[in-house]
Amino acid sequence: MKKILVIGAGRSATTLIQYLLDQSEREDWQVTIADFQEALAVEKAGDHPRSRAIQFDVNDVEKRRREIEAADLVISLLPPHMHLIPGRDCLELNTHLVTASYVSDEMAAIDAEVKEKGLIFLNETGADPGIDHMSAVDMIERVKAKGGEIKAFRSYCGAIVAPESKNQWGYKFTWAPRNIILAGQGIARYIKHGLVKYLPYHHLFRRTETIHVPGHGSFESYANRNSLAYAPLYGLDDVDTLYRATLRHGGYCAMWQAFVEIGMTAAHYTMDFKDRISYRDYTFSFINQEPGLNDRESLAKFLKEPVDSPVVEKLVALDLLSTEKIYPKDGASPADILQHVLMEKWVFEEDDKDMVVMQHQLDYELEGEMIRMTASMVDIGRDHDHTAISRTVGLPLGMCVRRIMRGEVTRTGVLIPNFVEICRPVLEELEEYGIHFKEEEAAL
Repeated sequence: MKKILVIGAGRSATTLIQYLLDQSEREDWQVTIADFQEALAVEKAGDHPRSRAIQFDVNDVEKRRREIEAADLVISLLPPHMHLIPGRDCLELNTHLVTASYVSDEMAAIDAEVKEKGLIFLNETGADPGIDHMSAVDMIERVKAKGGEIKAFRSYCGAIVAPESKNQWGYKFTWAPRNIILAGQGIARYIKHGLVKYLPYHHLFRRTETIHVPGHGSFESYANRNSLAYAPLYGLDDVDTLYRATLRHGGYCAMWQAFVEIGMTAAHYTMDFKDRISYRDYTFSFINQEPGLNDRESLAKFLKEPVDSPVVEKLVALDLLSTEKIYPKDGASPADILQHVLMEKWVFEEDDKDMVVMQHQLDYELEGEMIRMTASMVDIGRDHDHTAISRTVGLPLGMCVRRIMRGEVTRTGVLIPNFVEICRPVLEELEEYGIHFKEEEAAL
């Protein structure tokens, strides 16, 4: 019997754990579910005969090493910066490792050691990153195989609320709030018509484009941080246009641009309040109270917006002009306080549903004709626990694990799923679970 250790049993682990347990009899696995909250691990394990639930503190070195040594493969669902805590043990104790997170510089640095041990440390196996890699590589390789010359590749993805759960802000927290607060900070880089473009953060949410997804309407998008990094990963070093972006419901980007202009997303300094402050005090610590104008009018003037504009309406509805006191916290940055404000308003309720939307646009030339291939995928959560995020992260991750455990992945080292040997089998299996891309082609 082969043994899998899953570290972390939060909301995003629900579908993954169910998949592993569903496959465990056929594949002859024992699945250990480990979480700091033992009750949560017990809940996710249920009464399945192939499951084992344990309390697990990643800082308990003795227990951590004992569990990792007993496992054939470890799945780390820890925060990204913590993956190398079990990862270094996996390297020493000859255990494979799988995560859904981006490959960090620290993870990339141990590639040679992982290869030397003949181990697989597979990362980026969720939705984005994950399904985006697999579907992109599959499209690209199919076009190349028929002789097409790829000119442009654009990729869009967003984890948002389903239309029936949409609020006036067009967003609720369905995954890590901190990632949303800090999204896009830095410089976005992409290639357009052969030129590298640099888009600074203060312009990011202004330069948006609208993307239409058949059957689901239109969404707005803003550029991801560094699209250039995907050229070698996808075999697109000579492409004329390469662009990756995040999708949101309409109106979101204008609202977020207001946060940026006010200064509320800054995370590099703390605010020196001696006592609890009101939401209004927080807002007016960045902007002026204009003589003769009320608070709303002062906010609108600062943003150069009409007083009754949708942007001002959204900010006022967040109680940012309220005299209610904000939680006391020493050393809070503007971003910390904004996160607190939004976490109170953007609650993912019991009857809410989320959705994951992804689209690739690939332009290629074949026999003198320019063609655009568009592939769109939409997955809507079943309920509060079986979310689209949980499905689109957990299922591909579990399917990659299945292929590693079967010995079907022969590459070693620190990897991502950007090779056909894993892309196509996983995409085919995802279709069995209703996660599939609808493709269209049209002449340009």
